Amino acid sequence: MSWWLWVLVIVVVLLAVVAVYDLTQKHHAILRNFPIVGHLRYTLEFVGPELRQYIVADNDEERPFSRDQRRWVYASAKGENSYFGFGTDNRLDVVGYPIFRHSAFPIAAESDTADNPAELPAAKVIGARTNRPGAFRPQSLVNISAMSFGSLSGPAIVALNRGAAQAGCLHNTGEGGISKHHRHGGDLIFQIGTGLFGARDEAGRFSIEALLTSMESAPVKAIEIKLSQGAKPGLGGVLPASKVTSEIAAARGVPVGVTVRSPSRHAAFDDVEGLVAFVETVAAATGVPVGIKSAIGGVDFWHDLAAEMARTGAGPDFISVDGGEGGTGAAPLVFSDHVALPFRDAFPVVFNAMAAHGLHHDVTFIGSGKLGFIPDAAIALAMGVDIISVGREAMLAVGCIQAQKCHTGHCPTGVATQQRRLTRGLDPSDKGVRLAGYLRSFRHDLLSLSHALGVTHPSQISLEQIAMRASSGAMQDVADVLALNTEWLNDERRDRLAATLAQSG
Repeated sequence: MSWWLWVLVIVVVLLAVVAVYDLTQKHHAILRNFPIVGHLRYTLEFVGPELRQYIVADNDEERPFSRDQRRWVYASAKGENSYFGFGTDNRLDVVGYPIFRHSAFPIAAESDTADNPAELPAAKVIGARTNRPGAFRPQSLVNISAMSFGSLSGPAIVALNRGAAQAGCLHNTGEGGISKHHRHGGDLIFQIGTGLFGARDEAGRFSIEALLTSMESAPVKAIEIKLSQGAKPGLGGVLPASKVTSEIAAARGVPVGVTVRSPSRHAAFDDVEGLVAFVETVAAATGVPVGIKSAIGGVDFWHDLAAEMARTGAGPDFISVDGGEGGTGAAPLVFSDHVALPFRDAFPVVFNAMAAHGLHHDVTFIGSGKLGFIPDAAIALAMGVDIISVGREAMLAVGCIQAQKCHTGHCPTGVATQQRRLTRGLDPSDKGVRLAGYLRSFRHDLLSLSHALGVTHPSQISLEQIAMRASSGAMQDVADVLALNTEWLNDERRDRLAATLAQSG
């Protein structure tokens, strides 16, 4: 046999060995789903900085998450070196660029250098204002945002829940009900959307009995009533019959193989008084704190809600504010691009409405919408947010590569698809560990920044400690650049948080 045939045989054998390895390993979903050719992705990623420097884009141009942001998530998730060398490559003169004013006497804390820092609890107890039997203090300041089984695959949900359990954080179910994939040790926030999945009778109406059945044996710590989300506010949804599998049908309480529609609004209430009454009905039946989630559009609703809550002493225990930059599996372009205020404009609407009625110290505020990175989270906390929720950043940690195929069902890493050929590549055990790694790194870096600013807890960061590049080119207080009303963000808030944290140990 000629030499070139021997070379061909050797190449084929080597490729076969690589293919077998790729199909059997569990650390890289891309390689399991696309053996051999999947290595091209990692090769291109390895030489990416050089290629982008001369041909494509820099580290901060890609959207919705830049290469630097994704690299930090991936490295943190894998327990690799997440440091960046040779100084920043960012443009520090860009309008809106934040700078944190570090203290001349930072706090020297043991957790600053620990690989696994102590738990970073939230500063507030959820449900204390209304004396819910199940009131509790979240043990993690950073938790997993709402992403449903259906929009994400079963293995992805398992990975999220296992990661939540390992990191001691909360896992929001999203509006798709509680599935078997949510029962792997992580505490849950059960979200009820307009489709009432997991809380509906056979006619599609709200049912306390169905809600309680869904919660049986599930570690539900709180319930979130979804009014809207940032990427598609005021918009319903359709789950085609072809996607209503037996697993999805069981979680959502709907028939198998029948198209399911989510209306644009709840049928159980149609005004502020009805919303407050609905919250109290759910809370009385379940005993756990009940909150709402919403993107922000009209302002009057929030003032009316605050007034009703102050008048009755009832209503939501927490409010999740989702920015217009939030994510979704699929939405019309006009909704994802032009409907709902961005987070930094949206949150003050809610916070100031509650503060005007003296509720801002007792209601727990949750922020979401691209807050899964330290600078954005720190600014949100300084604005009055109590808890950070991360969604797409958690997806990155369990394997998402920002392919932006969520709406097609062809996610190459098996995260946002129901195709078994693709979901088999995602190993929940491995990805759960990675998610926990990202969450721990997030909390560690957030706590380290707090200590550099001279405070013991991220919730004590103040707006005065953050500067931002204004359109004039000068660095100004972030409150002035963002036109924030700081009347309610004062020393009293910091003192209350410090006292609360001291009491909690």
